[in-house]
Amino acid sequence: MIEVEGLVKRFGSNVALKGITFTVKDGEIYGLLGPNGSGKSTTMKILAGIIPPSGGKAIVNGIDVSKDPLRVKRIAGYVPETPVLYESLTPVEFFNFIGSVRRIPKEELQERVETFVRAFGIEKYLGEMIGSLSFGTRQKISLISAMLHDPRVLILDEAMNGLDPKSARILRELLLQFREEGRSIVFSTHVLALAETICDRVGVIYNGEIIAEGTVEQLKSFAHEESLEDVFLKLTESQEEVAGIVRALKDAL
Repeated sequence: MIEVEGLVKRFGSNVALKGITFTVKDGEIYGLLGPNGSGKSTTMKILAGIIPPSGGKAIVNGIDVSKDPLRVKRIAGYVPETPVLYESLTPVEFFNFIGSVRRIPKEELQERVETFVRAFGIEKYLGEMIGSLSFGTRQKISLISAMLHDPRVLILDEAMNGLDPKSARILRELLLQFREEGRSIVFSTHVLALAETICDRVGVIYNGEIIAEGTVEQLKSFAHEESLEDVFLKLTESQEEVAGIVRALKDAL
């Protein structure tokens, strides 16, 4: 379970998060949606114990992130927006490193690595330096490394970025399986069609504030719109701007 209450984050005079509150229950997929610069990645980094909050509380699986970020890192699986990997290592070396840091038994680690490597189709890259691989392949390595220790909580920041359709489908099915197993999953995405199909609830964050929260159907009803994309554009005041750009393009063409 993830509990966020009055979470604030300041970077100098800039207030990135203005007291946001939300909960992710066990066995729930929660989508955090918002435009670039809205505070999504900042929220994810705080939940993962990467950066401290300036105020409020973030509790991950009963652990206060402010008081024990290292323990949070041990029990959570975190995928940042841009993969953070050791580029001078091969994927095999990197997975072995993750396994040693997380103290995963050798046979168990090998079995999990083989399972995920086959699932995401990166067998032919296992002996190559990570720095030489494509963004999409590095994203798959980042995803695998976040799941090797069988985390109870998954914190995924734009985890679909760079994935081919097959891998995106596999990740989607994995998330649904993890939900059935009672894990807590929070993820941010720009793929609103995906959020519409797998999220139990979504929160729309804008300028550091949660401006709407509920099931997809509740948000559609609230905004009087037929799709999550239209809801998102309406709530973030982007719909008229998008329509204006489209009209301008039509005139130009």
